[in-house]
Amino acid sequence: MNWNSKDLDTYFQQKEYIDTLLVPLLKIDTTPEQLKASTSSTEFLMHLSNFIETQFKGRMMVMPPFTYTQSTSLNEMGEVLQKDLQQLEFKHIFYLTTDREWTDVETYGEMIWIPSIPLESMDKQLRQTIIEDQLRQVLPTLTKKWTGE
Repeated sequence: MNWNSKDLDTYFQQKEYIDTLLVPLLKIDTTPEQLKASTSSTEFLMHLSNFIETQFKGRMMVMPPFTYTQSTSLNEMGEVLQKDLQQLEFKHIFYLTTDREWTDVETYGEMIWIPSIPLESMDKQLRQTIIEDQLRQVLPTLTKKWTGE
């Protein structure tokens, strides 16, 4: 489910089944030498987030991405997210990012770091295969939390 009016209405009607929130964290590096890599990471993370949402519709809500720049304090952002997202009634919160620096930040929920793969030069079929492979990497983290392990 996506963070839109229609899906939010469904969420309010079926809260007991939609127990997971996915929060994409997008780093936009505005330095000229990192701009292309940053754009590529953004594209990859958005494709992966959309694919995860499709696979777990009815179980998971996907927030719009939280976007930040290279000058953002991740510790401060983590504190703000922790404070604000705890108010939501989701049993499980997962953050999805390609920025390794998030692995050292305290957050409310589970941080999933996955390295970015440049998708821009791939044909549609190969891109889909890569995204499916990445979901298989993320799946154990999700199911471990869902099963209470």
